[in-house]
Amino acid sequence: MRSTRGNARRSGLVRGLGAGLTAGALLLTAACGQGDSGAAEGADEPEESAEAYDPDEEVTIRFVWWGNEERAAMTNAAVDAFEEANPNITVETESVDFNSYFDRLATAVAAGDEPDVITMGGAYPREYGDRGVLLDLETVSDHLDLAALDEGALSNGFFSDTQYGVPTGVNTFGLVVNPAVFEAAGVELPDDETWDWDDFADIAAEISANTPDGTYGAEDPTSPDVLDLYANQHTGEGLYDEDGVVIEPDVVTQWFEMTSGLMESGATPDAALTAELAGQPAPEQTLIGRGLAAMKFGWSNLLTAYSTAAGQDMIMLLPPGESNHEGPGTWLQASQLYTISANSEHPEAAAKLVDFLVNSTEAADFIGANRGIPANPAIREHLSADLTPVQQTEYDFIERMSEHVDGHFVIGPTGSTESVGILTRLNDGVLFGQLTPEQAGEQFVNELTTATS
Repeated sequence: MRSTRGNARRSGLVRGLGAGLTAGALLLTAACGQGDSGAAEGADEPEESAEAYDPDEEVTIRFVWWGNEERAAMTNAAVDAFEEANPNITVETESVDFNSYFDRLATAVAAGDEPDVITMGGAYPREYGDRGVLLDLETVSDHLDLAALDEGALSNGFFSDTQYGVPTGVNTFGLVVNPAVFEAAGVELPDDETWDWDDFADIAAEISANTPDGTYGAEDPTSPDVLDLYANQHTGEGLYDEDGVVIEPDVVTQWFEMTSGLMESGATPDAALTAELAGQPAPEQTLIGRGLAAMKFGWSNLLTAYSTAAGQDMIMLLPPGESNHEGPGTWLQASQLYTISANSEHPEAAAKLVDFLVNSTEAADFIGANRGIPANPAIREHLSADLTPVQQTEYDFIERMSEHVDGHFVIGPTGSTESVGILTRLNDGVLFGQLTPEQAGEQFVNELTTATS
């Protein structure tokens, strides 16, 4: 039986998640398909259409997430423990790289073949939940206990008066730093309580100048998360408010003026390398993960993965400008969310798996803080006694951030997931000299407004 499960794990989602298309187009396709078939309508009342739950029935469910091989190994080990505790449930698993994950998921949803347990993040839970793709978790509350989880983290999965998602852990955004590269360049670490973006640019350029060719002070920082942070610092609002897009073109213009200046000074790579790196999101493919950059904006739950990839212990600092403008731009949020398909034939078994992943010390022993600091205080306590130095750094940074952030957190509206593609394309245009920062600033706001309207 174990070898059969192993084979299922390797095949996993392949039949369901086909060739990648644009997420936005496929989400619309998925919505139309569900409207025609009645799947979304059925999702509103899954307990009435499903057969009575038989806890002894042999069932197979599917579970998908994004990440690298390290995450896949630890997650599959946790799933093995779950199967041993629940011998009547077989779990087929699949790990997909982040860049193609949501495109492939959208393909599966459009075909009505999505997994039972779906990992979500960002604005995707709202996009899928509002379209009837996700299960109301209240309907499986007998098998999924959320009472022990932090209320703030749980709120990340609560939309339209419905709990759709379960937080895998608490996460924050900051600056990942390799002290070894600073030391090799003869540059001191900055005081992250006082530094600003000009300081960041000067330090990055100095590191690039004092290290061998191919090593940089920083990777290009352009992403929706960092732009949101930058806008929050400078205007008190990020990309969105509750009504939609609020970022102004002049803020985006300022951003592109800064990042093109970083490239021109040598602080960050040239346009060709930055464009290449945008398609290689795994920690071991990044410059910092290869020991070739001193700084990279990133999520705290990836600190261990970056450190492991580079073979050097990383630290995290507050982003530049956090204490010098309108207010902090950083935030705390659920690092990821586990959700269940409203079309699952075995929602109770899926709920049991999610419950095991977030509430079981057995699962925690394998997964640790890879998906963020656990949202269950008992699990945090269980793990705290056996942390590596890098994990302790992550825990300490989360504690520090919890006192620093102002609680302002806005989930992007439906369509906001297209921001990644829009910003990446326009960033390439600026860095390759095809667009001016002003043109790119106007286009970004116009295209994002259209995508979310």
